[in-house]
Amino acid sequence: MFSQIFDAIEEWMRELLTGMITSNLDTMFTDVNQKTGEIATQVGQTPQGWNGSIFSMIRNLSDSVIMPIAGIIITLVLCYELISMLTERNNMHDIDTWMFFKYFVKMWIAVYLVSNTFTITMAVFDVGQHVVNSAAGVISGNTAIDISSALTDLSATLESMEIGELVVLALETLIAGFCMRILSVLITVIMYGRMIEIYLYTSVAPIPFATMSNREWGQIGTNYFRGLFALAFQAFLMMVCVAIYAVLVAGIQYSDNLSSSLFGVMAYTVILCYSLFKTASLSKSIFNAH
Repeated sequence: MFSQIFDAIEEWMRELLTGMITSNLDTMFTDVNQKTGEIATQVGQTPQGWNGSIFSMIRNLSDSVIMPIAGIIITLVLCYELISMLTERNNMHDIDTWMFFKYFVKMWIAVYLVSNTFTITMAVFDVGQHVVNSAAGVISGNTAIDISSALTDLSATLESMEIGELVVLALETLIAGFCMRILSVLITVIMYGRMIEIYLYTSVAPIPFATMSNREWGQIGTNYFRGLFALAFQAFLMMVCVAIYAVLVAGIQYSDNLSSSLFGVMAYTVILCYSLFKTASLSKSIFNAH
């Protein structure tokens, strides 16, 4: 009688743990699969296409708050440029007409750059979007992970385990599922953080643009342009990370050892998050932006 009771309890615990493990495996990679599938779409959008409301707000702030400051800066820069041009030629004793022509051309270019700041800035991201879209047509592969369907003999494997092994495996899948949800949040933070950085970067664009007409101050504008290209081409590096991740996922060799297979797949997702995080510093290093 007692043996039947213990057998019934054991069978109930086995069914409970098996159902928990199967459920955890089925839902473990849902969030990560969704986020990795969205990366190409997210990074391939321009600032105005990603969120038009935020873009309009940033542009209004730039035009109403930053542009007057840029006007003051460009006035000071042009005055300094004129004084330097006149004094460096033998203290105004050796002045040619072409000097003033050169100055007016430089002044017109400086005013044109500041007046068309947002157009030029968005052109950089249009180039980045073109590169990403072209890369998306070349890159092929599925980033979705489905470990439960890959393990066709999952039921037989679970049935052969003891109660203690099932308890350990259930805890492992529970912890792994929690970690995968954290990783999916990190992927979202990386993608949204990049777009927020772009909006912050473009909001003050008129100020570095106002310095580009001067040789000394122009380093500010030059470095700003490098930063723009770094942000634009960071999307391409993120696409490469996703492509590498798709190849790694496609080559996963699943085994009967669920723990090793599970944590092996998790390792690839951790590598993806780390790679996406490093794209910002790598892109800035490539374009020598600081």
